[in-house]
Amino acid sequence: MSTESRVIELGKQVVRMTTAAGSGHPSSALSLAHLVAALMYEQMRYDPTDPWNPGSDRLVLSEGHAVPIVYAAYADLDGVVGKSPQQKRALTLDDLKTLRELDSVLDGHPNPAEGFPFFDAATGSLGQGLSVGAGLGLAARMNKIDKRVFVIIGDGESREGQVWEALDFIIDHKLTHVVPIFNCNGQGQADYVSKQQSAEVLAAKLKAYGYEVETIDGHDLKVIGKTLEKVGKTDQCLAIVAKTQKGWGVESLKAHTNHGKPLGEADIPEAEASLDRTAATLKITMDNSKPRPKAPPAVSLKKHEGAITVEPFAEAMERGKMADAVAKNKLSTRRVYGAALLALGRADERIVAVDGDVSNSTFANLFAKEFPDRFFECKIAEQNMLSVAVGLSAGGMIPFASSFAKFLARGYDQLEMAAITRANVNLVGSHSGISLGADGPSQMSLPDMAYFRSYTHADDGRGGRAATLFHPADAVAAYHLTVLAANTPNIVYVRTHRPDVALLYKPDEKFEIGGCKQLTEGNKLTIVASGYMVTVALQAVRDLEKAGIKCNLFDAYCLPLNCEPIFAAAKKAGGRILVVEDNFTGGVYSEVAEAAARSGELRVDGILCPRIPKSGKTGDIILESLGLGSADIAARVKTLLD
Repeated sequence: MSTESRVIELGKQVVRMTTAAGSGHPSSALSLAHLVAALMYEQMRYDPTDPWNPGSDRLVLSEGHAVPIVYAAYADLDGVVGKSPQQKRALTLDDLKTLRELDSVLDGHPNPAEGFPFFDAATGSLGQGLSVGAGLGLAARMNKIDKRVFVIIGDGESREGQVWEALDFIIDHKLTHVVPIFNCNGQGQADYVSKQQSAEVLAAKLKAYGYEVETIDGHDLKVIGKTLEKVGKTDQCLAIVAKTQKGWGVESLKAHTNHGKPLGEADIPEAEASLDRTAATLKITMDNSKPRPKAPPAVSLKKHEGAITVEPFAEAMERGKMADAVAKNKLSTRRVYGAALLALGRADERIVAVDGDVSNSTFANLFAKEFPDRFFECKIAEQNMLSVAVGLSAGGMIPFASSFAKFLARGYDQLEMAAITRANVNLVGSHSGISLGADGPSQMSLPDMAYFRSYTHADDGRGGRAATLFHPADAVAAYHLTVLAANTPNIVYVRTHRPDVALLYKPDEKFEIGGCKQLTEGNKLTIVASGYMVTVALQAVRDLEKAGIKCNLFDAYCLPLNCEPIFAAAKKAGGRILVVEDNFTGGVYSEVAEAAARSGELRVDGILCPRIPKSGKTGDIILESLGLGSADIAARVKTLLD
């Protein structure tokens, strides 16, 4: 068979390209030679000259370090690369020599954002690929596309808990067209894998999870092909356990100490000879013919142009049954997120939501009730939830992933991979900051502002921001900023709060990226706050005004923040700025202080959470215990003025 001869040639290309790069995991790549060849030459329905085709079957390489074998096959099939269809060009065999070079599309691990659109998401931080595949599968189902999603997972990688979160999720949602393929070569990086990750034990675990399991020889093309033909054709989810050999075909790469080690230039002739001997032993007839992949099914998706627009604030509050709360002038930002999500869902069918078993607290349940086919319950598995959102985004959806802000911290690695992918994912962290109150620090999120702020100042490589952070202070801001999130590319983090607060803005108030709002004017000092602390700071400003001290107050609702309006007001009010936050350092205080340091004309002080807090009956009691109450803010202002 010509595919068998391609396996030998692909093996030679893997050896050459990793040697040229000086790194690149050739032994892992060789263990996947037959699985990748069976998929890319025989089983997958896709067009290598149009990797953006939404009807194509997809391959997710969770075992990202083994990517050279995919690069080799794609070049052999004249696949195209480029960051957009307008920039596409054919990948050549000579391009393989540029593996891992700075200006190459062939990154060390899969990364579509750098110009390899055959993949849908960046992988390589192990354990995340199956969740991405599940998201792709959900998107295909919603778009009514007959698409199969193949996910290759390493046996050592299967120790990662997220793999098993994803396996549960696939069963929950009956994603029979998404298939995990476990590459069981028995070797990890430092040593052999645990017996708990052996092919036999993995098969038993998968059966216990409810999968139909096929344990196969991962170097037998006929068996691989026959097994892959089953995908999507039964009512039971299928998992494949493929027994393979690390360094297949090259004797010098088979030792368990060879992980990540390429051969030297002088060793290439013997490696190629070893592959030729393997071909002779297996009686493979070498030829240059290339099987061509099967054509993908024809798909026509609706085109969307322009921004997503939603109903006015008052109508959304009525629909979300929050009109009475608005009339009483007391409403939490977390509740209004739910109303905004519902409005977005009515405006655009691409809006989808995932939640981690807290939708009745994040208020994503409003969306779930009206759009059950676009809401996906992930249960208490936040890492899987975030990677599923990445897959949904790659499938053309606009996902909102919500949970307590503290629990999203479990998925910071997944968020980094989303940023590397340049995934269009919106994250909503509810119950953030100290204002959460009695539940205590295990439920609060205090470093999240610093984490996300670091991404708001990183270029995504295309002239945009890697992330944007919105921190609404009231119901109106929460509504409009959630809508703005849906219209903002890349990662957006919306930080919401539990306590009800008074409305600060008119229903039709406008908000923008980088913006801030001046709520009060004064000539003594300028206070900057965001989120719940705007309400606390406003009380302090009112108390100070009674003492004859008038201050400016700014709501810094976005990071990155344009500080110019704040600085202009501060220069007219004595040149001092006080930033108040209910989180650890690294957020708005750092944003304003760094900008002021560059200007060299202003003095910035801050009141932040000074230590790990504890429970208290209310959020305000805890704020006061940490020196963050309205009286504390007023006292600090007086001290600064003195």
